[in-house]
Amino acid sequence: MSASRPVPLKRQLVVRLLAFQISILLVFSAAFVAYLIRADDGGALIDSNFAEVAVRAIRRDADGQLRLVKTRDLEALRASTPDMWFVARSDRGELIAFGKMPALYRPIAHNLDRITFADIRDTSPPFRDIAVVRRASGPAGAFTVLGKGGLFSMTFVVLFLSNLMMIPVLSLLAVITIVVTPLIIRRAFRRLSIAARQAGRIDIDRRGTRLSPEGLPAEVVPLIESMNGALCRLDEGYDRQQRFIVDAAHELRTPIAILQAKIEASADVPLVSRLQRDVARLATLAEQLLDLQRLERFAPLREGVDLGQIARGVAADIAPLVITGGGDLEVADLGGRPVRGDPAAIERMLANLIQNAVDHGGRNVILRVQGEAIEVEDDGPGIPVEERDRVFDPFHRLRARETGSGLGLNLIRQVMTLHGGTAHALEAPAGGTIMRLEFVESTQG
Repeated sequence: MSASRPVPLKRQLVVRLLAFQISILLVFSAAFVAYLIRADDGGALIDSNFAEVAVRAIRRDADGQLRLVKTRDLEALRASTPDMWFVARSDRGELIAFGKMPALYRPIAHNLDRITFADIRDTSPPFRDIAVVRRASGPAGAFTVLGKGGLFSMTFVVLFLSNLMMIPVLSLLAVITIVVTPLIIRRAFRRLSIAARQAGRIDIDRRGTRLSPEGLPAEVVPLIESMNGALCRLDEGYDRQQRFIVDAAHELRTPIAILQAKIEASADVPLVSRLQRDVARLATLAEQLLDLQRLERFAPLREGVDLGQIARGVAADIAPLVITGGGDLEVADLGGRPVRGDPAAIERMLANLIQNAVDHGGRNVILRVQGEAIEVEDDGPGIPVEERDRVFDPFHRLRARETGSGLGLNLIRQVMTLHGGTAHALEAPAGGTIMRLEFVESTQG
């Protein structure tokens, strides 16, 4: 079962902050609407279109007298509001009425010349005494209208207006949260990103590195301190392991030297020959363990190194051993360029590769230099494709009974890594193996 994909902290904070703001706004709006509804002492309003409908139904006869026409709008309003009534006063002082006007409004009707706007409301259903005064113009001229038309809820008005106001507020909050919050988070966690990049660069070759808590949020500092503590414990454990390897290698050298001296003093030639090979393996293993420790202080030179010259020197030193074993060693200098490296380390790597080629069945070995690379090719049985990278693992052997410690190729790859180069095992055209070392070209030529 695959692990769920982690949600970015930025997205979590934006979503949660936006949800929190919306919740607070909704609660505040609900409380505000409840307050308005409770504070309202009317509870209902007359439709503002009432006066317009009434005035459009008033016409003048040919002799100038006012009369009321049953327009479609007036009939629809009357059907929806059976107790509808109004009285309209023209600027000339003419009055025209419709429906049954409550007695308490008759004195007001005669004084509409001094009133242009009013809302008169009672406080409880069925709102019989509610009325409005509005100015409107129609076919017969301008009128001041007093009357009662269609009602609608005050609660609806409050809810509609409050929701209408909430939309831009919510939109503004959403924009601010989505745009501004990531900027704030990015600024607050900028130092955390730097610490993450520092942690990503820590490896076995960069021990001793610690993450800096400077500038980090207080909530993150304990995590950084815990990571630094873990790195410190890992370094201490690695140092103890390295000291053990070095001490063991040094302790082995003395008994190996004594054993070799006793073997050489023996008169049993066949036994001496077999034991010398075993002792040589022990001596090589001890030296390779020490080489692992030397890598800790290894620093390749920046000056140009001539690979062709090194290859010829190594071939001259090791050729007698190869020829004695019945093999042949050839140097093919195809033109090399100066590379950055340590000549002594490169010599040891080449000698090791040539010896490996001879030990694993190679009768004809070619030491080839070309550009920034050097190759050791043999005509042995070769290395299976699936094993060509694993042969560089420590203590890895192709065959269980073969000689060798299994550290030589691993040391070569480590040395090449410290040089900034690479080491690969390739297939030779004749079916053997090519060990290719690629260096970094020297900038000094």
